[in-house]
Amino acid sequence: MGVKKKKEMQVAALTICHQDLETLKSFADVEGKNLASLLLHCVQLTDGVSQIHYIKQIVPLLEKADKNGMCDPTIQSCLDILAGIYLSLSLKNPLKKVLASSLNSLPDFFLPEAMHRFTSRLQEELNTTDLYSYRKVTDNISSCMENFNLGRASVNNLLKNVLHFLQKSLIEILEENRKCAGNHIIQTQLMNDLLVGIRVSMMLVQKVQDFQGNLWKTSDSPIWQNMCGLLSIFTKVLSDDDLLQTVQSTSGLAIILFIKTMFHPSEKIPHLISSVLLRSVDCTSVPEWFMSSCRSLCCGDISQSAVLFLCQGTLAMLDWQNGSMGRSGEALLLDTAHVLFTLSSQIKEPTLEMFLSRILASWTNSAIQVLESSSPSLTDSLNGNSSIVGRLLEYVYTHWEHPLDALRHQTKIMFKNLLQMHRLTVEGADFVPDPFFVELTESLLRLEWHIKGKYTCLGCLVECIGVEHILAIDKTIPSQILEVMGDQSLVPYASDLLETMFRNHKSHLKSQTAESSWIDQWHETWVSPLLFILCEGNLDQKSYVIDYYLPKLLSYSPESLQYMVKILQTSIDAKTGQEQSFPSLGSCNSRGALGALMACLRIARAHGHLQSATDTWENLVSDARIKQGLIHQHCQVRIDTLGLLCESNRSTEIVSMEEMQWIQFFITYNLNSQSPGVRQQICSLLKKLFCRIQESSQVLYKLEQSKSKREPENELTKQHPSVSLQQYKNFMSSICNSLFEALFPGSSYSTRFSALTILGSIAEVFHVPEGRIYTVYQLSHDIDVGRFQTLMECFTSTFEDVKILAFDLLMKLSKTAVHFQDSGKLQGLFQAALELSTSTKPYDCVTASYLLNFLIWQDALPSSLSAYLTQQVACDNGDRPAAVVERNTLMVIKCLMENLEEEVSQAENSLLQAAAAFPMYGRVHCITGALQKLSLNSLQLVSEWRPVVEKLLLMSYRLSTVVSPVIQSSSPEGLIPMDTDSESASRLQMILNEIQPRDTNDYFNQAKILKEHDSFDMKDLNASVVNIDTSTEIKGKEVKTCDVTAQMVLVCCWRSMKEVALLLGMLCQLLPMQPVPESSDGLLTVEQVKEIGDYFKQHLLQSRHRGAFELAYTGFVKLTEVLNRCPNVSLQKLPEQWLWSVLEEIKCSDPSSKLCATRRSAGIPFYIQALLASEPKKGRMDLLKITMKELISLAGPTDDIQSTVPQVHALNILRALFRDTRLGENIIPYVADGAKAAILGFTSPVWAVRNSSTLLFSALITRIFGVKRAKDEHSKTNSSMKTD
Repeated sequence: MGVKKKKEMQVAALTICHQDLETLKSFADVEGKNLASLLLHCVQLTDGVSQIHYIKQIVPLLEKADKNGMCDPTIQSCLDILAGIYLSLSLKNPLKKVLASSLNSLPDFFLPEAMHRFTSRLQEELNTTDLYSYRKVTDNISSCMENFNLGRASVNNLLKNVLHFLQKSLIEILEENRKCAGNHIIQTQLMNDLLVGIRVSMMLVQKVQDFQGNLWKTSDSPIWQNMCGLLSIFTKVLSDDDLLQTVQSTSGLAIILFIKTMFHPSEKIPHLISSVLLRSVDCTSVPEWFMSSCRSLCCGDISQSAVLFLCQGTLAMLDWQNGSMGRSGEALLLDTAHVLFTLSSQIKEPTLEMFLSRILASWTNSAIQVLESSSPSLTDSLNGNSSIVGRLLEYVYTHWEHPLDALRHQTKIMFKNLLQMHRLTVEGADFVPDPFFVELTESLLRLEWHIKGKYTCLGCLVECIGVEHILAIDKTIPSQILEVMGDQSLVPYASDLLETMFRNHKSHLKSQTAESSWIDQWHETWVSPLLFILCEGNLDQKSYVIDYYLPKLLSYSPESLQYMVKILQTSIDAKTGQEQSFPSLGSCNSRGALGALMACLRIARAHGHLQSATDTWENLVSDARIKQGLIHQHCQVRIDTLGLLCESNRSTEIVSMEEMQWIQFFITYNLNSQSPGVRQQICSLLKKLFCRIQESSQVLYKLEQSKSKREPENELTKQHPSVSLQQYKNFMSSICNSLFEALFPGSSYSTRFSALTILGSIAEVFHVPEGRIYTVYQLSHDIDVGRFQTLMECFTSTFEDVKILAFDLLMKLSKTAVHFQDSGKLQGLFQAALELSTSTKPYDCVTASYLLNFLIWQDALPSSLSAYLTQQVACDNGDRPAAVVERNTLMVIKCLMENLEEEVSQAENSLLQAAAAFPMYGRVHCITGALQKLSLNSLQLVSEWRPVVEKLLLMSYRLSTVVSPVIQSSSPEGLIPMDTDSESASRLQMILNEIQPRDTNDYFNQAKILKEHDSFDMKDLNASVVNIDTSTEIKGKEVKTCDVTAQMVLVCCWRSMKEVALLLGMLCQLLPMQPVPESSDGLLTVEQVKEIGDYFKQHLLQSRHRGAFELAYTGFVKLTEVLNRCPNVSLQKLPEQWLWSVLEEIKCSDPSSKLCATRRSAGIPFYIQALLASEPKKGRMDLLKITMKELISLAGPTDDIQSTVPQVHALNILRALFRDTRLGENIIPYVADGAKAAILGFTSPVWAVRNSSTLLFSALITRIFGVKRAKDEHSKTNSSMKTD
């Protein structure tokens, strides 16, 4: 019911204009029973679902009228209004389909009048001149052609006008798209409109009956002229590479469809299309209309993409079935294949490669259709030994490991179709011993098993010729495949192939043998190798076989479980008899037969292959074995045993008393696991158990409420429901006691993490939502003052994960702070949080952030903070919690900003004092943490937030200005600070006067301004050192003395820069933006966004400290993503402007440039990465293409010494781009040029160039061949590109 209600809410109500409304009112009768009254009542509703009910009553009402009703002005006006309503509704509105369905049942005597009214209304739509309304008209034409008789008839009547409108709209959209170059959002909308227009044009040709005849095929016919005009537009679109490739490909389809419809005689169509594809059109032999409409296809130089899309249209739009095109069609099919093979060697762009693979797969489908009724000559051209099939196989072999999953899927389709094609060419003969299949099978088996495409092709072969012929060549193939399942990248392919093979083998054995003896042979072939791996294989093999292969085997053959259990039990008993000790059942490095048994039983139970848990414990595995598994030395055996207890295919299966005891036993010994993966699995499995308890408790509660004395025969529990419910409650209380006991002071991180995660799952699963009258357990009932204090103490952990878990758990409980703390203690908590926010220990400010958020959300702030509010929040009952949180957040942020402002002012006077006594990054971190928890798109106190945001931005810039001299200095680590800028040097000098060494080494304390060919005189530098042992910080009236090192100042500076960057990025990402400066909506203005962008640009391009510019990059990425989606054109173009600006600065090689040429170009690669990675992936990625060409040009060898710095920058930037996974396959076409630039860079006499070239080459090798995951790999490739 919930899903249905959600769909109903999405139905937008229909409306009509004022004139039509007055018309309905004038015709409505007093009784409210005529059609006008019905429509009037319908349009006055605001609920679309209710309107559907009234729409369905229209036709039954008209059916009651007689033929004289045709002349009734009421009905005529209502039909006219109905036509207007239909055309006003959006394409996806369910009301549109309901109205069309109702009008399809209109009585025959009303059809002429209805058609007249619809035609008239549609004519008005076609006369529109608003460019941005064209899409609505086009959608209406499309909907009229889809299962709507009146609409189709109206389009037929207005075919000339419709074609003229489509031609006019496409021309204007193309022109508008050209004018809006650079505005990605508008261009995307226009291109989508263009795409819809082309598709509707094709729909008309395919569905309108007038196109079936030849009456319109005269040069003076308006329809013919419009068709020629549309064909000319399609040709222009096909050749325009600035449009989306989807639009171009659809134009290729439309061109072939229009040629097929317009060209006469039809027998010559294949020859004409073949000549266009081969670029050998005889201009004197083609019709004049074709030359005028498609001149660029006949005489011009057609781009590769245009030829590719024409091939697609040829295969999709022509009729290949039943050999209807004769010999000329067969010749066209072969010509198309040769054109595609030529393109495959030329096309390098990933998206075009994807199109090519789909078109090749489509070609094989067309070839199969033709072969089913072909001539012997075509059979010879398409058998397995033909050159075309050879070329297709070569394409499959070179692309079956392509990084694009969709392209790999196309190679599978191609290979499967190739097998089908060869079968058709040898139809009637015994195709199994056919030399082509035999040679193909042997060649595939000779390949290494690390080649992923081998598995897919073998799977297709098994389906084609059967697995018995492959096993006849080598019976050990199942074992060989299982051996390679230790490699995660091969596991999905190997498991799919094994499934295909064992399914095919079982079907073959059952068909060959009537007796049941075949099952032993099947077990020997498929199950025995599996059990060997489970007992003796390496850890990775076992894990992947259990996760991927075992479930498939048991799902297909559940009866094999008994065979597995019998073998494994025998093995365990044999080993136990030899060595009377548990380690013989497995060790920390081996699961042994016990681990294999637990894994098999776990999978079987999770997939429903066990009858009941009771049967499992009594018949398959003993209590002792379960306990051995729960405390086994090998962690995965413990996980599998726990999974056996927790997982079930039925969410309401009763948890037995034995299971609860074993779970309690497990928790006692396994909370402190040091492996993060094991901890995660334990918590996940226990959560599944809690869900089972919760769901089954609801069933038990209903049984108890029904007071039924009859016990169902199949009920899993043999005791009264109330007893089971009490057992559940006692069990959950016992679990919580164990978990809270584990949170003692000094407990390890792993123990705290596990205990808090499990407690969080309990609070989440056993909550009491509205409408539920019963829950078996509530965690809040077991929380007392001591346990609340225990959770609060978790905030003091140095691990942020523990703080997060403790915070989330407290949030899931009821208002615990108010229950267990008085106002004095809450005031103390708040003061402690403020003090921690200025601690010199970074993890203290994280603690402060969580404490403040806890007090905000618990509404437990000191009353004195209310002075920071100038406006009170108006709280409705439904929004009260959100309003209180907003009020509290605003008060805390104002308080933090007040303190931060004072500290920044003191830092401007003495950075040393700030670093030692009140590092400012903690305050900013707390502000960011508070804002992240708040929903910033639905604020009530907008007038108060706007000045706060403005002040916060200014404060961030001030703080950044204070710390930037250290971050942007040539040696930010604080050992040898120097700079070429006099202003920066003077600022550094002031800092150096504060920061002095605290050991016996001699450092210098003067910032030296470097001049050309200057040399350091270390004696002069050492002579200038003045040793200062201590430093005094003054804050308020308190005076204290402490030692301060340069590293402390650096940490203060880069952490401050980090927090400012994260804050600014978050503000851009989450805060609503003002569309215009005077708008009352939004909190960020356009100018503020530009200022933030300039801030990031400055610090990314000038910072030297990696920690600073890496985190500035994180914030800058958030900003660029927002800008690319922004409707404001000036903001949308900012990334492009910034990119051209920095590229020009890199190219100019100005000695005065502040760009850092050392430290691998510092933040410059990050800056360009952010700009390119945020470019919309659905577009043409023009920024990436232009940037890569510029960078590869700069990265090449040069004799000009002045070009060394730009070359180093280019090499470093290329390295970053090739490593960026977000650029995906769009970066692949430039790998070859990048490798060339890196190799040539090795020959440079400049060390910096050679170093950057080495780093780039290393990144390219990883990009091409993938990351080596293990020492014993089989020379596999995990490449991001195909091998040439």
